[in-house]
Amino acid sequence: MIRNPIDIATYTSPELSTLIEKVVNDPDVEDIPTLSGVREFLRSLLPESFAESEKLHHFDVDESLLDELNTLIEEFGEDAPAHDFVRAYANEALSRAIEIVAGDENWKNHSPTLQAIRDAISSGLGASMVGEGILDEDEDETLLMEVDSLIEHYGSDALAENFVRYE
Repeated sequence: MIRNPIDIATYTSPELSTLIEKVVNDPDVEDIPTLSGVREFLRSLLPESFAESEKLHHFDVDESLLDELNTLIEEFGEDAPAHDFVRAYANEALSRAIEIVAGDENWKNHSPTLQAIRDAISSGLGASMVGEGILDEDEDETLLMEVDSLIEHYGSDALAENFVRYE
């Protein structure tokens, strides 16, 4: 599979990404959701008066989700698969593991990839983090599954630090 060199999910705000993810994960949706389908879903959530004022008198200072979505549609087309615009992040446990590996002297001159994080976890990083009290035992058990999921979607050469997030 040839991967797009540009991660188009980075074009979406976290708020829009969350909305798109809800549409993509809706079990009642039969077809693969597209950006136009997400727009219709978003419009169905808005009161009719808002939708009309949005069309006639756009004067919001902040870009609305609908504006952001319309910009994506202009750039990538109405039929672009919505799932491509969902941003992925590591959970807090994996984010801590990524930061530990990135802070290691061996990675001084460049950032570790997702594969490097996977290798570190397989070599005992998770157990070490549990031993130091950084992680609970149940968090250690899910690290490999989560990093494997990110590798499957973004490839083993993706920079791990791009997925760090704390809630």
